[in-house]
Amino acid sequence: MSDLLLHGLGQTSSSWNETIQTLKEERNIFCPNLSDWILGKQPCYDTLYKALEKYCEQFDDTLCLVGLSLGGILAMQYSIEHPEKVKALVLIGTQCKMPKRLLKLQNVFFHLMPDSEFSKMGFQKSDFISLCKSMTDLDFSHRLKEIRCKALVVCGEKDRANKSASLQLAELIPNAEFVTILGAGHEVNLDCPSKLGEELNDFFK
Repeated sequence: MSDLLLHGLGQTSSSWNETIQTLKEERNIFCPNLSDWILGKQPCYDTLYKALEKYCEQFDDTLCLVGLSLGGILAMQYSIEHPEKVKALVLIGTQCKMPKRLLKLQNVFFHLMPDSEFSKMGFQKSDFISLCKSMTDLDFSHRLKEIRCKALVVCGEKDRANKSASLQLAELIPNAEFVTILGAGHEVNLDCPSKLGEELNDFFK
């Protein structure tokens, strides 16, 4: 069995480094850089998801998917469409239906940010903004019952924007449990990596 950790928008694969240090050594862990998956391609959510499907083809065994925000959305869709491949699912600060008003506000903020900030994440500014726009109409709320594996829904104590959505996920996904990480905001893997790692160890056990 392999663990696939998918980071959030605005993060890189290194955002999982401290969490990984807490995970048990025998785990087989992979952390792809999502920005690499759209290099030279159309920068949209569908491109990312198709890249995830192709990436997962290399694994003959089942997967434990852990995703934060954008990574969680990708992991959620993959679990719905490929239930035979997913042994366990962890969704951190994840929405099943995109909050359009929030996305529009974020888009305004992104336009004001300097290009250098996007370069740190491996994106061109225009690609980053296009990717965000492509997610506006995503809605998996009516398909959550199709997730067959056990699931853990995680939300940072201070992540008010995603608290209600996380509780909804835990209610709609069969075999799901909910946990709050005290002291953490939206980026739980950066705010409280050790606490997150401990929760993952307990869940996978």
